[in-house]
Amino acid sequence: MRTTEHPDAQHGRGAASAKVPTRFGLASRETDGDWRDYVAGLGVDDAPPVKLRTHVTEEHPKTILSFNSSPDIPFDRSINAYRGCEHGCVYCYARPTHAYHDLSPGLDFETQLFAKPGAAELLRKTLNKRGYKPAPIALGTNTDPYQPIEKRYEITREILEVCLDARHPVTITTKSDRVLRDADILEEMAQANLVAVAISVTTLDAKLSSKLEPRCATPAKRIAALGKLIEHGVPVHCSVSPIIPAITDEFMEGIIEAAAGVGVKSANWIPLRLPHEVAPLFREWLAVHYPDRASKVMRIVQSIRGGKDNDPDFFTRMKPTGVWADMFRARFRIACKRSGVGHGKTAPRFELDCSKFRPPELGGQMRLL
Repeated sequence: MRTTEHPDAQHGRGAASAKVPTRFGLASRETDGDWRDYVAGLGVDDAPPVKLRTHVTEEHPKTILSFNSSPDIPFDRSINAYRGCEHGCVYCYARPTHAYHDLSPGLDFETQLFAKPGAAELLRKTLNKRGYKPAPIALGTNTDPYQPIEKRYEITREILEVCLDARHPVTITTKSDRVLRDADILEEMAQANLVAVAISVTTLDAKLSSKLEPRCATPAKRIAALGKLIEHGVPVHCSVSPIIPAITDEFMEGIIEAAAGVGVKSANWIPLRLPHEVAPLFREWLAVHYPDRASKVMRIVQSIRGGKDNDPDFFTRMKPTGVWADMFRARFRIACKRSGVGHGKTAPRFELDCSKFRPPELGGQMRLL
């Protein structure tokens, strides 16, 4: 496979550039040519760009729970402890949200991050409001709650501590084995039927993963994390996502078999989604890493999306159509049947318990009993 260099490509980052979206009328950016000339004058011609560092800005919102009425997703409320995600998954559908900060959905999304250190206390106050009615809170719906900066901030852990105190159900979606750091809390919540964890696995090839999702846990670590959570009694789910035609679909059966091998009983698959700026970023990624099959990949993507790069409509955005989609669906169904893994209507239902809810203690003090 031939790799094409991109002038702004950064080792260890998913996106190849920091292009700013034009749909908001923002000014575009490009590498300063004078700087390149200056570097060349120092005798280091063709020197790589300066390594990008991760920068975190702390923000203090007035609310922390986000509510939605989308008819095709299984939750109505969520918490995102972070904006942007250092995992750098090039296919991440949340990238366009960075444009609202006048930042690039490309490299800025994975290097210019925002953290909400007061999230847990805000949640305590929200759950204490008169008339609040509990329903599972989804963590990891936009950006990963266990991305690398969680090691320093531990905001997700603090949120889980509040939910445990309140006996409030939570669902977690992540691509990181860092979720195991909270196994003590998750085990206690699981005993009360208050938590379920989904881990996404895109490929079994660590080298491919390092290009697609450069700062995620390796696929092997994610599979192992599923098994370890099961040992702690935590209900788990494996999401084979996204399926990228001619890039990751070959691993579908292997992922299901590996997940079944550690005891997973529930799985699903999600096709690649390319909303707004994600489409050109993904095309750019293909040109850098897979120029030999870039056109083939996009032809298949468009074939399952009604001839477009993306389908934003409710329901159909999660249900691709066409011959290729039917083939993926059939392969997934057969793989699950062979491995004894439930999917769709045959998957175990995680009906979390909302009946135990009680307003949490204020002031950060958890109950002793």
